Amino acid sequence: MIETLEAWLRDHGITEVECFVPDMAGIARGKVMPAAKFVDREGLRLPESVFIQTVTGDYADDEGLSAAIEPDVVLRPDPTTIRLVPWASDPTAQVINDAHYADGQPVDIASRYVLRRVLEAYAERGWSPIVAPELEFYLVKVNTDPDYPLEPPVGRCGRAETVRQSYGIDAVNEFDPVFEDMYDFAEAQHLDIDTLIHEGGAAQMEINFVHGEPLDLADQVLLFKRTVREVALRHKIYATFMAKPMASEPGSSMHIHQSILDVATGANIFADENGTNTQLFMSFIAGLQTYLPSAMAIFAPYVNSYRRIARYHSAPINTQWGFDNRTVGLRVPFSSATARRVENRVAGADVNPYLAIAASLACGYLGMVQGLTPGEPESGDAYKLPYSLPRNLESALENLRVCEPLRAVLGAKFVDVFCAIKQRELENFFNVVSPWEREYLLLNV
Repeated sequence: MIETLEAWLRDHGITEVECFVPDMAGIARGKVMPAAKFVDREGLRLPESVFIQTVTGDYADDEGLSAAIEPDVVLRPDPTTIRLVPWASDPTAQVINDAHYADGQPVDIASRYVLRRVLEAYAERGWSPIVAPELEFYLVKVNTDPDYPLEPPVGRCGRAETVRQSYGIDAVNEFDPVFEDMYDFAEAQHLDIDTLIHEGGAAQMEINFVHGEPLDLADQVLLFKRTVREVALRHKIYATFMAKPMASEPGSSMHIHQSILDVATGANIFADENGTNTQLFMSFIAGLQTYLPSAMAIFAPYVNSYRRIARYHSAPINTQWGFDNRTVGLRVPFSSATARRVENRVAGADVNPYLAIAASLACGYLGMVQGLTPGEPESGDAYKLPYSLPRNLESALENLRVCEPLRAVLGAKFVDVFCAIKQRELENFFNVVSPWEREYLLLNV
């Protein structure tokens, strides 16, 4: 393996290597080193606590979540993930790593391993999942004051957007220099991005990925987020994947299209040769309907995430499913038998892509192995129906903690650590007094 990496570094004239793992928030954490040191190293090490760090830089309250001595874990580079860093001034490579303990066992709270664990459960059944993420994000003006609301950036016409521009070509062209760099950097990293569209929010965009193997797609989403943020900074604006960055604009999602192949035949097990939906397809949908409320903390991992889950705000509020119905949480697009799939529309753009894909596949897996049956498809407006998804992080965490089937598939230790991290973030949030409170309570109560 290291010989393959060494040859790649030599062939590309690399002088520096970024080695990292995704943490629980999906943030790349690791070390930068000279290429020669990377080749000669015995094993790059990080403290295990990197996996219990919160998005605020704190650590989850330690209740046996990690060893008291805070041991190192060893990072092993995945050679399939090595890519150029196209924005670096010197020839630089980046490689995603898997984390292992000193005895060689995988770090079971590492998000990349959690996805591998779910994929292994599928493999034991002779199944191979295929996914295609659709990722939304906003371009916004540079904002260095967290108390000041975000605003759309000024485009080439010299004005910011003030009206909805869904699917507007000219609205996309307002930021052509940004997207030209984005596509160039994505191509240099072999990211299989497909179409770019303008979404419903002011300077809100969506990028679609070509369908493929889940671990590779999660890697691509991680790298794409890094790429877009870097490109935006080069053009003196921000790119944000917050689920709800602006109060008056729609939220940003990461829809996940999913289908399952039979490993032996390569056929899509969601439809038979006549194009009819199979029982396994129905059970996959039923699993999502049954377990999405319990997995909600993974699909909506922050307090801000739940601002997106609101009636008539272009985000699902329940677990209804339907054919080509964009008001439901689980949409089945019109397709051929080979492309039969279900689109999970619940996840926000702020998710860790490894965990969101793992959780979505875990819900569907449980439905198939338990032989569950879904409710009737919704043909009307699902926004008029009651909420069936948790509406705050606290409720979502409690649902996840006590869901034994999900704990079994995702790993009990991972669930405990994830919930502890999110609980610490939640407590941190409640220490902040918001502008709303100062505006309406300061002189009125």
